[in-house]
Amino acid sequence: MQSAYGATLRPLIFLAYDDQGELDALVALATDSEGAHCSFLCATTGDYCDFLCVPHAKLAFVVEVLSELRERGIREITLTNLPADSDTLSAIERSSAECGYRSFARTAYICAQVALNKLERRASDNELVLPGRKMVRRSLKAMGQESSVRLVHARSWEEAKPILSEFIQTHVARFQATGRMSNLARPERRLFLEELSKLLSGSGWFVLTRMMAGDKILAWNYGFQFDVTWFWYQPTFDTVLERYSPGFCLLTKLIEEAAASSSLRMIDLGLGAEEYKERFANQTRKTLYVTLRTSVAKHVKEIVRYRAAEIIKASPRLEAGARKVVTRVRQLKKGNKS
Repeated sequence: MQSAYGATLRPLIFLAYDDQGELDALVALATDSEGAHCSFLCATTGDYCDFLCVPHAKLAFVVEVLSELRERGIREITLTNLPADSDTLSAIERSSAECGYRSFARTAYICAQVALNKLERRASDNELVLPGRKMVRRSLKAMGQESSVRLVHARSWEEAKPILSEFIQTHVARFQATGRMSNLARPERRLFLEELSKLLSGSGWFVLTRMMAGDKILAWNYGFQFDVTWFWYQPTFDTVLERYSPGFCLLTKLIEEAAASSSLRMIDLGLGAEEYKERFANQTRKTLYVTLRTSVAKHVKEIVRYRAAEIIKASPRLEAGARKVVTRVRQLKKGNKS
């Protein structure tokens, strides 16, 4: 993050050690240019962000961090994508007031996951029962007419370096084909993925997957394998093959490979509520958007706005009315400017 986004981020890293000098806890934060706001360092790149700590020291660590931030004059803290099942939330709720902050947590994202032990199998031959089986078979046959379709993984930087630029080009081209801009069009993001590949490949946590037929690359996934989980982080595919749903086929084959591994238990599909993820998912993990503020007025305003928005969303009529009001206000502002 420092290498790629150093021009706009000011890292603030906290580490805690026990009496024997062993690392007990850490959290990677960043401050804005004015030093009044703080957030997770990887808020824009990580699916999950948290205070990492041995369990017995979590509350003490959170208290120390929040106290230090308050002493530094940090008035607002935004913790995006904090896992709802993390004990960090309870530590924040218990300690924020004594550190001079008022905290509020709301749902950020619902991340789809595939628990491999929950996958359905046919009783006759123990084959996995995955969505779109017939479509996947037809697509794989069409894409692999000259050579069977297979997955190829690059796990070292030496393997990834010569093909990473092609992955980036494919991702950018796919977005351009739909009139959108890929985040990989930005040099900071490209540098971030390159540095991440170098760092994580050394520990065996990085994996760049290609779905190939012969020498032709059909689809990609820039992902990670850590502990018992395979992370589906940034996929893409050859736009020319879109009618064959190559991304869907890639995920199918990736699940099949993971399910055959004795060391993997989960495929985490991460942020993003894409329909194809919901078809595969058999469980979810919720993340939170947590704010801590020194201002009572801003704290109350945020809660009121959030509750009002929830009430409006629950009523189609109210939501439609609210949208009309917002549209009208924008039109008036545009007219005043012109």
